[in-house]
Amino acid sequence: MITLNVNGKNRALDVPADMPLLWTLRDVLGMTGTKFGCGMGLCGACTIHIDGQPARSCLTPASAAVAKKITTIEAIGATPAGKKIQAAWLASDVPQCGYCQSGQIMSACALLAANAKPSDSDIDAAMSGNICRCGTYPRIRAAIHQAAGSATEAAK
Repeated sequence: MITLNVNGKNRALDVPADMPLLWTLRDVLGMTGTKFGCGMGLCGACTIHIDGQPARSCLTPASAAVAKKITTIEAIGATPAGKKIQAAWLASDVPQCGYCQSGQIMSACALLAANAKPSDSDIDAAMSGNICRCGTYPRIRAAIHQAAGSATEAAK
């Protein structure tokens, strides 16, 4: 039995210590906002925050998150950066198919929490591990700038 703090609530779970957090969240806790993409940490669809840092839940064993704070897409809107990012995502009509968007939003929130006024290159670097098969990268960048309250460098 392990206890995980997920979105501010302690959850006692009877899961194998090596079970990936992705499956703990989705299959055990029924929190399906975090998506399965590649299963190898390459696409970013499964991005969550552990103690405020983006992490690939498909590669992180549940036991590695004991005594840490896990934040998922279900609760990111309660954070200052998450609230801004989600509003900007809607205003910029970012999603196309939407599958990667929870991971994209989680990475964008971590970026804004660490860097309130990111440049285009800061955004590109922070978001480089999140793949969007629909190619919504320009809208993602614009939404991040909107959330940060900064103009895009292309518009300058």
